[in-house]
Amino acid sequence: MERQRKVKSRKKKQFPMKIAAAVTGMLVLTCAAAMGIYIKKGQSYQTIFFPNTIINGMDVSEKTVEEVKSLIASGIDGYTLTLKERGGHTETITKEEIALHSVFDGSLEKLLEAQDPMKWWSHRTEVSNYDIQTMIAYEEALLQQKMDSLQCFAEDFVQAPTDAYRSDYITGEGYKIIPETPGNRLVKATVATAITEAIQDLKEEISLEQLDAYIKPGIIAADPGLQTVVSELNKQVGVTVKYQFGDRIETLSGETTHHWMSVNADQTIALDKDQVAAYVKSLASKYNTAYQKKNLKTSYGKTVVISGGFYGFKINQGAEADELYRIIRAGESQTREPIYSQKGASHGANDYGDTYVEINLTAQHLFFYKNGKLIQESDFVSGNLAKKHDTPPGAYALTYKERNATLKGENYATPVSYWMPFNGNIGMHDAGWRSSFGGSIYKTGGSHGCVNLPPAAAKTIFENIEKGIPVLCYYLEGTEAKPTPAPTPPPTTAAPTPLPTTAAPTTAASIPETTAAPSTTAKPPEGPGQVPATSPAPPATSPAPPETS
Repeated sequence: MERQRKVKSRKKKQFPMKIAAAVTGMLVLTCAAAMGIYIKKGQSYQTIFFPNTIINGMDVSEKTVEEVKSLIASGIDGYTLTLKERGGHTETITKEEIALHSVFDGSLEKLLEAQDPMKWWSHRTEVSNYDIQTMIAYEEALLQQKMDSLQCFAEDFVQAPTDAYRSDYITGEGYKIIPETPGNRLVKATVATAITEAIQDLKEEISLEQLDAYIKPGIIAADPGLQTVVSELNKQVGVTVKYQFGDRIETLSGETTHHWMSVNADQTIALDKDQVAAYVKSLASKYNTAYQKKNLKTSYGKTVVISGGFYGFKINQGAEADELYRIIRAGESQTREPIYSQKGASHGANDYGDTYVEINLTAQHLFFYKNGKLIQESDFVSGNLAKKHDTPPGAYALTYKERNATLKGENYATPVSYWMPFNGNIGMHDAGWRSSFGGSIYKTGGSHGCVNLPPAAAKTIFENIEKGIPVLCYYLEGTEAKPTPAPTPPPTTAAPTPLPTTAAPTTAASIPETTAAPSTTAKPPEGPGQVPATSPAPPATSPAPPETS
């Protein structure tokens, strides 16, 4: 038989009603009390400002209007504004000087009335910031008067700023940048505004430097344009050009070239080409020897002055001026020779050196020296005096040499084996058609201006001479040769070919022949071509003719 289990039912006990009512009552009372406290606290904010209330930078939390006014008034008492100026100088503006005082126009009251007292709780973390401009006042005329009297505005105290600038040329240094000076001149309007705002905020100090109230220089040392100009100028004036003229040196440096330079409005550097050209011209005037008189210690022991001809150094002024201009612009210091349109053999006392042909037109005799040694001497026949075909005296350079040339002139064309022109169409050549040379043949039976030589002599000279070697032609009184009878030509000798020369340019009159003449083959003990130490100094040279190239 199945056992049936008795189950007892359990009933939940109910919370006593009296306890529940008591708890509820307590909660209601607590809320009511809290609400009362909140409302009471809120009512206090009808007369005081909320927490975290800032007015004109002052914390007025929990303060009444009167307390705020008192706080403002206390801030004005003893108020002084200090101006910190450049150079450590300070000045002050006091309350009394500008009649600073409090002004209350109801703005504080309006701010307080605008508060909703029941919202005070949210202002425990919320900041309210207000600016009221009418709380302090001053006499504007007094403030203006005070500002006008400030030393920082006085003309005898103020120094205007100066710009950085390029110095003048400094010997041995070139150009430098002179730094700017800041001065202490102020922008008065900027300072006045800052002072007004500081007083309104009862700020006790302002720094004019931090205010950025000082007038700045227009150009500072770090200015890129100024630095570029100075750098470029120094590059160009830093150029040193040493011109070599033998053992003599002419040095051109910034001491001279800085006078040739200027700075354009666009800050580019100008180099005066005319001054460059003038300098090159001065070198030419000093060192050119072409077209100038030359002293020659002749093979006869006497010294002659050769004033004609073109031999010598001649600077190509146009080309050299262009190159010098380029060198300075590029900043390329160097040692150089100028560009020559023609050169001599030596920069020494005699520009013709010790290799030259010496032609004595009076004696009708020549000497050819090479490196100071006599290579050939010979009689010759020069231009016909009677027909005014004189061979011109002067210093020339061999133009070129040519084998087996045909010399052409009016009514003749004559072949020669050795042709050596030195003055236009005037030159030395063999004259095999002549049976005799030297003496006075040239006076009536001379050439058209050329120097006619015996073939053997012409051959020796031709084989040893080169283009550019000097040919020095002169007359020397007292060296005339005595006439000698001409040898009878062999029966088989053909009739001579007409003289192969061209008309010479107009020359000086011939030297009259004298009877007493030294031997033309005798060589003096002194070396050829050297002026004796006791000889007079060479005469002043005439300036070179104008250069066209």
